[in-house]
Amino acid sequence: MTSPAPSAPSSRARFRPAVTPARRAGAVLLSAAVVAAVAYAASTLALFIGNGQSPDVFGQIGGHFFVTSIMAWALLSITNALGATRRWFLALIAGLASAVLAAILGTSWTVLAGGNGMRPEMFLFVLGSLVSLNLVFIIAVVLAEVLLAGRVLRTVLAYAPDREQHRMALVRIPASNLAEGELTHRERVPVDQARADEQWDNYCAALVAEGWETIEVDAEPELADSVFVEDQVVMFGDLAVICSPGAESRRAETASVERAVRSLPGLTVQRIEQPGTLEGGDVLKVGDTVYVGASSRTNAEGIRQLRTILAPHGFTVVAVPVTKALHLKSLLTALPDGTIIGDAERVDTPSLFPRFLPVPEPEGVAVVELSPETLLMAASAPKTAEMLSGLGYRVVTVDISEFEKLEGCVTCLSVRVR
Repeated sequence: MTSPAPSAPSSRARFRPAVTPARRAGAVLLSAAVVAAVAYAASTLALFIGNGQSPDVFGQIGGHFFVTSIMAWALLSITNALGATRRWFLALIAGLASAVLAAILGTSWTVLAGGNGMRPEMFLFVLGSLVSLNLVFIIAVVLAEVLLAGRVLRTVLAYAPDREQHRMALVRIPASNLAEGELTHRERVPVDQARADEQWDNYCAALVAEGWETIEVDAEPELADSVFVEDQVVMFGDLAVICSPGAESRRAETASVERAVRSLPGLTVQRIEQPGTLEGGDVLKVGDTVYVGASSRTNAEGIRQLRTILAPHGFTVVAVPVTKALHLKSLLTALPDGTIIGDAERVDTPSLFPRFLPVPEPEGVAVVELSPETLLMAASAPKTAEMLSGLGYRVVTVDISEFEKLEGCVTCLSVRVR
């Protein structure tokens, strides 16, 4: 079932996690804390050096700068939550305003804690401290806010645990009426149910052999197309987008897939809602770019909703006309290095893709990335398998001929959770 070939290094698609309120709050608080900590360290160190490196300085001014740093942290948490880190000039304004206000409040607290009333001379001392005692603190806050806060915030928002050691794939057993599945671009021919069941078993076995745990979604024995589980959910790291099928006969498939997705730990779930329609077979992810087929199953409203959902996570959605096949991934998919492979005769606009490689067989357009070096594809495309092997990939082939009669391909039969 496999044909080995020398493996070559390739880049994996980069996914960004869902930005939950808790994750965003943590990112905002940590970014502000880093700025406050840098300012505290810089100001106390500067006074330590400026006062002959006497350890007594820490006892004299440590409490003052600790209180001032706490106030700066609180103020920066508010400004960063409002988006101050999005542009350098906003960070500059937020850092300066927060530092000055924190210095005034902190110095006022120091004066009052020392038993001094806020007399006119004390008020002048507080203002004068902005260009003396607190000057290094203010400068440090501004620089750290401009140079560090945004990086810290984005790093926290982009962090995702490594799923490489526990790779899962959602699958669903074929329905008993599989032969009655929807067709749009093929003539109906008889489907051998027993052979389809055997091919599905072999498909799942191939996933398991390559280190993927298969998780079976609840069977839908009366929903003919339910085995094509890819069309019901699309994964973007730990964000799962529940689809809205364009074929009315397939809308009942969604509920059981959503239950399965929600049972998995660490996932955030969002939905495409009617009148928007979107099926997973129309969604191709290549790094931070998401190509979406505008097909008979996915409409403009569905694409708009997906674009809205993904924009906060750093993805760019590119709509692709699809008029000669059921789904976008009936025409093309992507190699691990980002190269698009497809059927040049049926792709409406190949120029939309920066790197496009035609394949010699229509059945060879679909590949599933099992690892950066390993591809899963249909046994019905031996010339394409040979071509991809020559490019340094190890190709695993499976016979899915009964599903191909229903416009299915290797991508349709599983949803990988990574």
